[in-house]
Amino acid sequence: MLRFAIPAAAMLALVAPAHAGGHGGSSEPPPPKPEAQPSPARVVMTKHGSKLVDPQGMTLYYYERDTSGKTSSCDGKCTESWPPLAAPKDAQPVGDFTVITRSDGSKMWAYRYRPLYTSIADKAPGDVNGTATTLQWHVVKPEQ
Repeated sequence: MLRFAIPAAAMLALVAPAHAGGHGGSSEPPPPKPEAQPSPARVVMTKHGSKLVDPQGMTLYYYERDTSGKTSSCDGKCTESWPPLAAPKDAQPVGDFTVITRSDGSKMWAYRYRPLYTSIADKAPGDVNGTATTLQWHVVKPEQ
């Protein structure tokens, strides 16, 4: 009987840590993974090709005068027609999306360093009426 007790005790010693939380005997859970920041826009396919839209599906535009990659040239009354794609104060770059601080201190999203805007001429997701108002505003395409 003793010859069975020693191997059984040895087996129990080897198996017990594996049952202690599955972490080699440690009872502490693994640290939580940081949550990834969601992308501020997504690509949709249209009959005219792909374009970027905001989380509500509204078409995103860029302004030709935004050339520095660090500032927005659309301030004041301009933002009444072309609302900037707002970013939270703690926003961090995500892939091709960067964050620009506006002249009023607020933050906005940029795609490949071009500030992003919506158009009040667009009334529903998928509309592209902003390009009809002036030739200086363009739909953002992911291949740009």
